Amino acid sequence: MVPVLTAAEMREADRRTIEEVGLPGVVLMESAGAAVARALRERWPRARRPIVLCGKGNNGGDGFVVARHLLSLAPEVFLAGVRGDVKGDARVHMGAYERSGGRLTELADAVAWEAVRERALSGDVIVDALLGTGLNEAPAGLLGRIVGDLARAGQGAPVVAVDIPSGLSSDTGEVSWETVRASLTVTFAAPKLGHALPPACDRVGELVVADIGIPRALLTRARLWLVEAEDAARAFPPRAAAAHKGAFGHVLVVAGSVGKTGAAVLAATAALRTGAGLVTVATPEPALALVAAGRPEAMTEPLPVGASGALDREAVARALALAKARQAVVLGPGLGQDGATREFVREFVPRCPVPLVVDADGLNALAPSPRSGAGRGTLRGVAATVVTPHPGEMARLLASSSEEVQRRRLETARSLAMEEGVHVVLKGQRTVIADPEGRAAVNPTGNPGMATGGTGDVLAGVIGALLARGLDAWIAATAGVYLHGLAGDRAGAAVGQEAFLAGDVVDALPGAIRAFEHARG
Repeated sequence: MVPVLTAAEMREADRRTIEEVGLPGVVLMESAGAAVARALRERWPRARRPIVLCGKGNNGGDGFVVARHLLSLAPEVFLAGVRGDVKGDARVHMGAYERSGGRLTELADAVAWEAVRERALSGDVIVDALLGTGLNEAPAGLLGRIVGDLARAGQGAPVVAVDIPSGLSSDTGEVSWETVRASLTVTFAAPKLGHALPPACDRVGELVVADIGIPRALLTRARLWLVEAEDAARAFPPRAAAAHKGAFGHVLVVAGSVGKTGAAVLAATAALRTGAGLVTVATPEPALALVAAGRPEAMTEPLPVGASGALDREAVARALALAKARQAVVLGPGLGQDGATREFVREFVPRCPVPLVVDADGLNALAPSPRSGAGRGTLRGVAATVVTPHPGEMARLLASSSEEVQRRRLETARSLAMEEGVHVVLKGQRTVIADPEGRAAVNPTGNPGMATGGTGDVLAGVIGALLARGLDAWIAATAGVYLHGLAGDRAGAAVGQEAFLAGDVVDALPGAIRAFEHARG
């Protein structure tokens, strides 16, 4: 996994590299600017009129290095300030740029900017080196004016952001004011939270993480990580020649009800496609025939119901007996939300003896009930538990709102995981995975076409299969989310995002898993 850092964590890594490793800041700045210039040339080899907009701080210093490496293209460089404002390593590189023959236009105030604004925004590529990763409030004054004009430039020249698009905070995914929208962002050593979390990540464009000499060992204290293909690939080692179905786990899927049998079938099929050796679906007896017909490779078991068709008291004992003989349980897809089902879930979850995935109606049953006055049910079974809420389900669990959950996705997922001792998979753009120790990860795969009914059932089945294979809950959750999103990306490429069905994700799972062969090397 790739560490995702806060601004403070990045400053600490810089400090230790300078003081303990012995690489001066001026050298790190040279490496950073050179990496940006290299990326720009690779992506826009025909660029002939680059513009470089520099601030007075270290981000501007990186910009001067970029300009020096592009001197053969005669870049126009604008400084948001005057030369005397530039200090430290940035001043060293400003001088090196000018002594190498580069020209610099000072912008002392907004009047000076207005005089050159049209020219400064009309290059064939614009380098944004105005503001770096330390921002925590809206840009003001001259910088605010330039950032705003660059943000409103529309479909003009592509923008290459140095470290982070100006205006974005590196410590949150929030976008509370005008920011630059980059075509390419080149950051250094590791991504920052603003690169990884939505909606800020939508303004980053293509993200390149450049190695500038900061040792990776100085980055491992991060509490947030970005999942990579290699992480998911490790969940699928080559199978031994003597392997048999018992070696890959038996998943119990407790799911489905009359009118919602498809959810059970999708979860079961996803578990099978993810490599589970065996899958049994336990479903209310009236739904069993349709579930059995939907996936012949899966076995079925009836759960007893009362005269009303709802699960009766004996269903809990029956489901627990079935779980005891399996390696993992997926609970919730399509179970329904009647009172008897709610009681079934609340009794089953704390007694489930094997690793458990709780999804969909399982989560709804555990949410506080204003009508009955019941509080939230326990989310944790006897063994490791993974809960997979979408924002609406998370809001119901917390008696909050979807808007609040979306505004604080990382904090919300991490808080619930630590409070309940479970692994939380908060679905949505850049799905967040959090564990009981406060570790969290962000998943980069997936697309808006997956916003359709049933894709969550597929994810529950995928994670259930990985748990049944004996994987640690953190590995099962992160690898499962990455695989699910990758399959969604492949399905979207094949059928388009508008025509997307959850079954398309299931169908794409085999190809996505095969792609991991390359990631394993």
